[in-house]
Amino acid sequence: MPVEKDVLTIGHQLEKLVSDGKSDNETISDLLKRLKELPITLDILQKTRIGMTVNVVRKATNKEDIQTLAKTLIKSWKKLLDTEDKEKEKTKINRQESKDKSESESSKPPAPRDSRVDSGGSTTYEVPPVKGNDPIRIQCREMLIKSLKLDDKPQFNPAYIAAEIEETTFQMFKETNSKYKNRIKSRVMNLRDKRNTALKAMIIEGDIAPARFANMTAEEMACDELKAERKKITAEALNEHQLAQTAGTSTGQFKCGRCGKRNTTYNQVQTRSADEPMTTFVYCNECGNRWKFC
Repeated sequence: MPVEKDVLTIGHQLEKLVSDGKSDNETISDLLKRLKELPITLDILQKTRIGMTVNVVRKATNKEDIQTLAKTLIKSWKKLLDTEDKEKEKTKINRQESKDKSESESSKPPAPRDSRVDSGGSTTYEVPPVKGNDPIRIQCREMLIKSLKLDDKPQFNPAYIAAEIEETTFQMFKETNSKYKNRIKSRVMNLRDKRNTALKAMIIEGDIAPARFANMTAEEMACDELKAERKKITAEALNEHQLAQTAGTSTGQFKCGRCGKRNTTYNQVQTRSADEPMTTFVYCNECGNRWKFC
C-alpha cells in the first residue's frame, strides 16, 4: 500500500534523526506535517507502529512547536482506536441482543395459526392437535372454538385459547368421562349466553386466563343479571320451604347439625344453570333447623 510505505519511510527517517542525535528541527517538523496530511488508518497505525515513533520524537525534542504537532498527531490517532473500540462494543451488544431475542422467540408457544375461509364464505380454524387424536377431545375443542368466535372480528383466531381451556379441563379428570363432558358443556353454554357477552370478552382480552376459566364455578361465570336471578330463586325457595315444611319429602338421610336427629324433610330446587345439579334444602322436624345441602 502506498500510504503504508510512505508512513514506514517517514518513520525510519524520524528514528534515524533521533538516534543520531541530530536536532534538525526543520526536517522533523516537515516529516510530522507530511504524516498529518496522509490518510492513515487504524490498520496502518498498527502495522507501522508510527505512533510510538512520533511519541519518541515528542520526548526527544525541546521545541514547543514540534511537541505540539506530535501531540496533535498522537491525539488524532488515539481517536481512531477509541472509535474501533466503540464499534466492537456496539457489535458485541447487537450480537447479544440478537441472541437474547432469538432465545426469547424460541421459548414462546407456537403462534396461533391463521384463520381460513371455506368455499361457503364462513371462517374456519385448524384445531390444534390432541395427543392420541381423541375424537371426543377434538370435538370439545371445536365446540369451544365456535363458542369463542366473534362475528365482528372474523380474523381473530380462538383456536389456541380453546385448546388451552380443553387441555386444562382434561388434566383435571385425566379422561373424557361424564364429569369432563359436563365441565366442557357448562363452559360452552356460558360462552354462548347472549346475556353474558362480558365473559367472552374478558377471556379474549386476556383478563381471564384460559386455565382460570376452565376452573370457574357456575356462579363465577354467571353475568350479574343471572346472579341476581339465581339469588332471587334461592330466597324464594327458602321462604317456601320455611312456610310449608310438610310439602317436602321425609327422609332419614340427613343428620341435623343442631340436635343430631335424622327426622328431616327435604326439597330440591333448580337454582343454578341447567347443566348443574339441583340444590337441596333440608328441614329438621325435631328442632326446626333449616340448611342448604350441596
